[in-house]
Amino acid sequence: MEALLAFATAAVLRADEAEAKLANANARESATAALIAHLKLQIAKLKREQYGASAERTRRLLDQMELQLEELEADASEDALVAVAAAEKTASVRSFERKPLVRKPFPEHLPRDRVVLVAPCSCPTCGGNRLSKLGEDITETLEVIPRTWKVIQTVREKFACRDCETITQPPAPFHVVPRGWAGPSFLAMLLFEKYGQHQPLNRQADRFAREGVPLSISTLADQVGAATFALMPVYRLIEAHILAAERLHGDDTTVPVMARGKTDTARLWIYVRDDRPFAGPAPPAALFHYARDRRAEHPRAHLATWSGLLQADAYAGYNELYRPGRLPGPVVEAGCFAHARRKFFELADVEGAARKKSRGEHAGLVYPIALEAVQKLDALFEIERTINGRPPVERLAVRIEHSAPLMDDLHSWLTTQLAKLSRNHDLAKAINYMLRRWPSFTRFLVDGRVCLSNNAAERALRCVPLGRKAWLFCGSDRGGERTAVLYTLIQTARLNNVDPQAWLADVLARIAGHPAQHLDQLLPWHWTPPIALAKAA
Repeated sequence: MEALLAFATAAVLRADEAEAKLANANARESATAALIAHLKLQIAKLKREQYGASAERTRRLLDQMELQLEELEADASEDALVAVAAAEKTASVRSFERKPLVRKPFPEHLPRDRVVLVAPCSCPTCGGNRLSKLGEDITETLEVIPRTWKVIQTVREKFACRDCETITQPPAPFHVVPRGWAGPSFLAMLLFEKYGQHQPLNRQADRFAREGVPLSISTLADQVGAATFALMPVYRLIEAHILAAERLHGDDTTVPVMARGKTDTARLWIYVRDDRPFAGPAPPAALFHYARDRRAEHPRAHLATWSGLLQADAYAGYNELYRPGRLPGPVVEAGCFAHARRKFFELADVEGAARKKSRGEHAGLVYPIALEAVQKLDALFEIERTINGRPPVERLAVRIEHSAPLMDDLHSWLTTQLAKLSRNHDLAKAINYMLRRWPSFTRFLVDGRVCLSNNAAERALRCVPLGRKAWLFCGSDRGGERTAVLYTLIQTARLNNVDPQAWLADVLARIAGHPAQHLDQLLPWHWTPPIALAKAA
């Protein structure tokens, strides 16, 4: 019986050892995969910072890599804990010790609560009480305090004069919303969550109720409308700043809007001023407009007082702007190579065709001509990465030397290939997209301010499709107009590396008492965070 018990015990120990070794192997594999993913992400980000976007899908690929890294880090942490638990069951297998990535220190501006553990009063070895402090070790743990709500009571005392019986009282404090009950920080949070984080008011109201502050959707909507009205002067200043630019990026996208029990397809238009590619001193900004349809009258109205370089797609509604006799002056068209490349890329997407085929879907043909066109266009983008951020004169000199021969070769090659194709072939359509607009595509060879793509507008416009997945549609045309105003403010703040919520809170708190002639001091590129002001004082 004792021999049988010993055999069973040994078998259990061997099983525990095998389990511990397997857990260690899994933990080591997970840690290695997480480290590789982290290094790949860092390399991709460094390449993007040094050379710019290498393809239209670069930003999306970076997002996918970050999501993958999140999951791999979680797997590595979980497997490490499983390895520790398995190793504790046996004395012969050491647990795998994962070396986590080096963490940055916590920001200095965060408050520190010092918790000192009680030290022994006597030596645990000899019992002596003559202890002398040698130093201390500090372990920092990041903690969060759940959002706290408070009601600020502003008391205005009344006084009566005993001599003349006049009653005096301090004036009522300013509220962003007339007869308002919401403070500027609350309003900024409400606006940023709705338009910056794509959280509709019904979801916010549910969260507020769970935190013990029930607020109706209609009450919150009333605050949104009033706060938007208060911020309109800042919106107009951003609009004036953008319309003073020499060069703009333009684009538009769909936005569903409620109409008589159904949804119509409206449009959000965007115009971006971004002079950073040619070392311009003006700060970047984005301007949104809402329209119920995509008629040409809308861009004509948006840019009625503007003339200069417009980088956009081949939308026919812009053609009136390009008319030579237009007043106050003609708009010069600059083609977008990213749009042209996309048409060829879709016909040369080998990986996409393989994915569709593996899913049993119909996969289009992969054309060698399209693949060659993509390679020729990529050579132009490669040159642009080397001159991004340099003055127009330097950019133009490099383009004349290196890009102009490539453009001549591209034009000859496209013309030759077009002659071999039928008129309705997909490749012929992609080629004609460029050849029929060749002067606009060669504009970058005569003006160093021109960019090769319209990606500045597309990046700023990305917030709209992200929001559509959350709020699905605008409730009305007025709702679409409010969306355009708040998107303008939030995206402009982001372009200037300013925290939109903190900026909105400060602007809402100060805008009523700020001198109208100095209102431009509240714009994102002139704004100084209150924390920085306090430190300077």
